[in-house]
Order: sequence, then C-alpha cells, then structure tokens
Amino acid sequence: MVTEQSIDARAGSSREPELNKLLRVAIKNLASDLHLKVGQPPKLRIRGQLKDTTGEPMTQQRIEHLILDILTEAQKETLVKTGTVDFAYSIEDRERFRMNIFRQRGLTSLAARRVNTEILTFDKLNLPPVLAKIADTNQGLVLAVGPTGCGKTTTMVSMLDYINKTRSCHIVTVEDPIEYLIRDKKAIVSQTEIGIDVEDFEQALKYLMRHDPDVVCIAEMRDSKSITAGMRAAETGHLVFGTMHSSSATHAVQRLLDLFPPNERDLARQTLSAAIKAIISQILMPSIKEGVDRIPAVEILLANPSTRKLIYEGRESELPTLIRSCKEEGMQDFTDTLVELIQNGSIEPKEAYKHAPNIDELKMALKGIRADITGIL
Repeated sequence: MVTEQSIDARAGSSREPELNKLLRVAIKNLASDLHLKVGQPPKLRIRGQLKDTTGEPMTQQRIEHLILDILTEAQKETLVKTGTVDFAYSIEDRERFRMNIFRQRGLTSLAARRVNTEILTFDKLNLPPVLAKIADTNQGLVLAVGPTGCGKTTTMVSMLDYINKTRSCHIVTVEDPIEYLIRDKKAIVSQTEIGIDVEDFEQALKYLMRHDPDVVCIAEMRDSKSITAGMRAAETGHLVFGTMHSSSATHAVQRLLDLFPPNERDLARQTLSAAIKAIISQILMPSIKEGVDRIPAVEILLANPSTRKLIYEGRESELPTLIRSCKEEGMQDFTDTLVELIQNGSIEPKEAYKHAPNIDELKMALKGIRADITGIL
C-alpha cells in the first residue's frame, strides 16, 4: 500500500489548497495519476497499476471541499452546467497536472494526470529518430494517436520543442487545457487555452490562420470541424500536429473519416490523402530497463505515393502491409517494435504478448520469420 502520510482535512487549515497535499503524495511516489471517488480511498496509478493509499474512504463532502478550493468561479459554473470540467493545475510552477472533475451516479469524482513540466528529447523518451525527420518538414498533417495515457501528447510536444530549438518560425497551439508550457527558443510560441484565452474550439479554429502561424498544433482532433481546420491548414502550406484516440495508424484513418457525415466522407478522404504527412501510433509498456519505468512501443506510417493512393482509394486496411514493406524509409510496425524491445532487454515477452496486434505473428517474428509482403499495390 502507498502511505498517504497523515493527509487529513481535520488536521486544521493550511495556507494552500488541501488537495495539494494529495498531489504531493502522487509526486513523491512517482505516480502518473491521482483518483478520488466517493467510497474509495485516494488511489494512485503507479507504473500503470492503480494502488490504494492508506487514506480514509472519500466522502462527497470531502471531495467537494477539496475541489472547490481550487476552482475559479467560471470553472465552478462549467461544472454545475455540464457536469464536468477540465483544466491545468500547477503546484509552485514546478509540478503540473491535467485535472478532470466529473460527476457519476450523482457523485463527484476527480482524475488528476501528472504532467512532466520538463520537455524531453526524442532520445530521452525512447522514441525513434525518424520523428526528427518528420518535424523537419514544412507542410502536412502529423497525427499522434493512441489510447488514453499512452504519451501521445508528450510525443507531440517533444516534436514541437524540437522545431522550437531548430527553426525560426511561429508555432501556434490550441489546447484544452495547456499541459506543457513551451518557452520561446529559436521560434516564438503562442499557446491558446480553451475557456481562458478563447471561449471554445470552434472560435479558436475560426481565427487560427489570422495569427500568421508556420506550425499549428490542435491538441485534440475531436470532430469534423477540428479535422477540417487541420487539413486545410496543411493544404495551405503549414505543418500541423494533432492527437486522436486510436489504436493504430489504420484505425486512425478510419476513425477520422467516420467523424464526417456520409455525404462529406469522399471529399474528406481525398483531402486527407493529400494532407497527411505521418501517423505516429504508440502505447506505453512497463519497462525492465534500469532507470526506465515505462517505454513506448511505436508504429510509424509515413506519407509516400503508396500511402496516399491507399487512403485515396479506400484501401486503408492494406496500410499495415505497406508499413512493413517500407522500413527503409523509416516506417515501423508494432510487431517489429515489440521484437526490438524484447531483444534489447526493455520489456518482458509476456508484456509484448498482451499488446501484440497478432500474438502468433509476434512469436514467428521472434524466431526471425515474417510473412511475404511483396505485391501489395
């Protein structure tokens, strides 16, 4: 059990929000998340697993006391009106959390995701060097995709900061909320936060091009409007980054197109085939490598004539085979990545089998056998 270390609202008042004490326990235990739910003790997610603390089970009154202490009046109104509110929260500007407060079964819960305020390089994040090649381009749509908590935002921000260090340009982001503060280096960086700097995503996207950006980041492409804005920006000479919830590059293409009404889907497919630059799909896995808690397994799809043709013709189901056939260009699939992580001593084989797209294919690949991939186009 993780010790909550005498965190008790009855222990008297303090000059700072009491929730900070729980957040510091999360920091001390290197937890990625803190969860508060009525009837349960505070829980920490450590190395991907939820752990109980020794704290008392939370009550509705206790949770409300903790969260009302940190919410602005506007955030309180949003919570009352919509039943949920998202925002970024910092402790002394050193530790930063992405907060989500929501209601379930008439009760209030909190999920706090710890965000590393230091923007790490590709090498420190154990990401493939081809990401630098992607970031060095000047035009196109780059998607970072994966399930919740897979590190896609961290990967995207690392790419933005790489550009920030290497290129004199204007980087404009639209985020809800801002998770990483990107300081100006060689580039200038303008970060817009929904609910603070602008009312909503639609308004932010409407005026995006008036900011004279060279590089655009739409933190989450959640609907056809945000995707259309991103693709149009890519078509007009901008490098555009975005994140989506998806399990693979193939699924990302399908999910993106499914967000459009049927009568608009053909045009969206045509636009996507022209705009796409790369899709980076990743998951985070427990690592056995010394000094590394979790390590990403990454699939990379790069746009080449074959990629664009498959998307344009509605043959995205053939993208996995294309990825395997273009490794010399920097593409890589999950199976080859898992094999490499096993062989270099980064992960246990049993963890690889849990996340493998095809377990039998992974077992064969570990023996050096992969199916013939010629003649896909």
